[in-house]
Amino acid sequence: MASSLKLILFLIFSSLMWTYTAARDTLKPGDSLSSTSCLCSAKGKFCLGFIPYDRLNSSQLTIWSTTSNNEQWIASRNMHVLYPTGVLALDKNNTLKIMDQGGTRLELCSAPKRTSNVVATLLDSGNFILQEVNSVDGSTTQVFWQSFDYPTDTLMPGMKLGVNHRNGHVWSLASWSSKYNLEQGPFTLEWDAKGRELKIKRRGVVYWTSGAFTSKRFKLIMMRYNVSIVSNENEDYFTYTALNQSSPSQWLLTSTGRLYDFGGVDIARADNCYGYNTDGGCQRWAEKPTCRHVGDAFEPKNGFFKLTGSNSTLLNDSDTSLSISDCKDSCWKNCECFGFNFLFDINQTGCQFFTGMNWEFIQDFDGDTTYSFYLLKKSPLNHGKHKGIWIETGIAAAALLLMVLCIVCYLLRRRKFTLSGENETKIIENELLDLMKSDRPTDANALQNDGTMRHDLSVFSYASVMAATCNFSPENKLGQGGFGPVYKGKLLTGQEIAVKRLSKCSGQGTLEFKNELILIYELQHKNLVKLFGFCIHGEERMLIYEYMPNKSLDYFLFDSTRVMQLDWKKRFTIIEGIAQGLLYLHKYSRVRVIHRDLKASNILLDENMNPKISDFGMARIFKHNELEANTNRVVGTYGYMSPEYAMEGIFSIKSDVYSFGVLMLEIISGRRNNSFYNADRLLNIVGYAWELWKEGTVLELMDPTVGDSCIKDQFLRCVHVGLLCVEENAADRPTMSNVISMLTNESMTSALPTKPAFFTGRNVVEASISGKETEIFSTNDLSNSTNVAR
Repeated sequence: MASSLKLILFLIFSSLMWTYTAARDTLKPGDSLSSTSCLCSAKGKFCLGFIPYDRLNSSQLTIWSTTSNNEQWIASRNMHVLYPTGVLALDKNNTLKIMDQGGTRLELCSAPKRTSNVVATLLDSGNFILQEVNSVDGSTTQVFWQSFDYPTDTLMPGMKLGVNHRNGHVWSLASWSSKYNLEQGPFTLEWDAKGRELKIKRRGVVYWTSGAFTSKRFKLIMMRYNVSIVSNENEDYFTYTALNQSSPSQWLLTSTGRLYDFGGVDIARADNCYGYNTDGGCQRWAEKPTCRHVGDAFEPKNGFFKLTGSNSTLLNDSDTSLSISDCKDSCWKNCECFGFNFLFDINQTGCQFFTGMNWEFIQDFDGDTTYSFYLLKKSPLNHGKHKGIWIETGIAAAALLLMVLCIVCYLLRRRKFTLSGENETKIIENELLDLMKSDRPTDANALQNDGTMRHDLSVFSYASVMAATCNFSPENKLGQGGFGPVYKGKLLTGQEIAVKRLSKCSGQGTLEFKNELILIYELQHKNLVKLFGFCIHGEERMLIYEYMPNKSLDYFLFDSTRVMQLDWKKRFTIIEGIAQGLLYLHKYSRVRVIHRDLKASNILLDENMNPKISDFGMARIFKHNELEANTNRVVGTYGYMSPEYAMEGIFSIKSDVYSFGVLMLEIISGRRNNSFYNADRLLNIVGYAWELWKEGTVLELMDPTVGDSCIKDQFLRCVHVGLLCVEENAADRPTMSNVISMLTNESMTSALPTKPAFFTGRNVVEASISGKETEIFSTNDLSNSTNVAR
């Protein structure tokens, strides 16, 4: 049900903790349950109590899962109990009823008065039943009433969908009207006994079907469930149980028409059905408006609508019975409608429509604004024959002119490229040399002259670095990065250092050296590596860092022996630390920084295995009001690069989010992103994780070396968030602040991922065969330059 209610649940759970320790699961005749207490099932899997809604003015008798905090049942959508006066009672006459200070509000069931041993019990299945029990062994003799017969928007294992022919009672799910409105919404999930298929209807119209159940499976549902179908003269129904009994399952039907398992798997997406498409089980129910085309769809995005001219209208419909699907349906049928907002607060819902052609949608890539829905058109609107001809002519002329200008610019820039490149490098070198007062070697432990430069960076003498690293002896070599070799050193003061030495064949030069030098010193965070200073001697370029005794993350993660030292607690701490470091770069540092080369070898580990992000040679600085940038020089490591960056040169904070998602999947699986192979197709770690996600077997992704130390809920959250981070559309990926919230907040409800980018590919296997990461450097860097802090 509504994710916004999780905080309320948390507060209530906190106030009721004293009842959990000795919580009962049964009411006997004469017993009652007040709004300040609850029933909990024998094993504590489910609890029943009064949950406040509508700004705490009223409440509902609710059953919720203690593991997911999802409210899976409410007593009545149309009946509200004054909070906090609600009482559930089983009176001496065997009547189970709900009361408040105004008296009896609802009788759930009344068992025959002559019946003895009547009790109301909350079972570990989540079913609340009024039953007669055997006085000797306590077993159930007969059931008079059960909550499973009155589902709301959640289908539990053992619940039925169908019809009872004896009394005409129908078992079906019905969505909420909105996240705040408990009333029945537009969508229902029903069982069609004749067609032997599940159907999602919107206000009685079939939007989606599962396909017929044949050969022990539905045509359009991934079968990760045990299905039971009963058809006889008394009843026709469908019910299911999870294949993996250790993973709780709950099917949730949302107010938008989406049906998903609360464990994290989509079952149906009726919210993507427009009447013209039949993919994924969608049904054709009406002719589409002439102004709409196949492929047109409403896209939910963070952002807002901006009026750019006249002859456009903002329309509001404050009908409190409207749902988000009603807004979409109305806008879809109105050829002038460009998009809409769904308006809601605690007490009402409504629609805000944007009509006319002079609305511009401004997207918020940070995700700080609310969702709006704008119409993404695959085909242009036809606004008249003559207007279309002029538009086509103008486009053709503009394209021809642009092509001529591009050819001229290319020839001119090609002529000047060599000189301009050399001049740019020379200027940067002079700037660096100006930072130093001398280039003469001094005492082996001394800093260059007074040892300072602007930005207060220490300038190390070449002699001191040579002495500290024993003349760069092979025994002191720590590893090889994209920049060049890294050596361990020790000054005469006892200070241990790491020396990063620029390699001439690294593909990186003085520009990246200066970028990393100044940028990383501007950044101060416990999860970023600390820079002590630098050294320039002739053509030598060196950066001096704090020494990290545990080297880099890949040193442990991808080694069959050392990986044993990374139990689940350490891995989750490393994931959190990397996320906090990225959040600082993206949001809280003085300048917004895009790292662009986040990978396991660039995560260093201190003596306590705390992570520190390193290697800022490829980083770019954004102003805080900048959203994205474009480059002709694509640099980074294949497999970690987001699709928009690798293919179009576009990068933003969401590029780092993509890399983080890949890295997190590596950390929890203990495998490189290019180490997967499937006989049917080529997979990287993203594709492999997605396959397991669809099949409901994501636990197979877990590194077996973590053993019993793994906290399963945390692991599943990591997979879930990791797949959200690698969404193909950058705008659909979460920000790092959202990532941290989802990873650390057990009660937070997250969107379900869709098919990620870079699902398969020949290059993945080539990288896998070589066993090495592929560094990509484009030679087309005619006009690109890297910004540095000022």
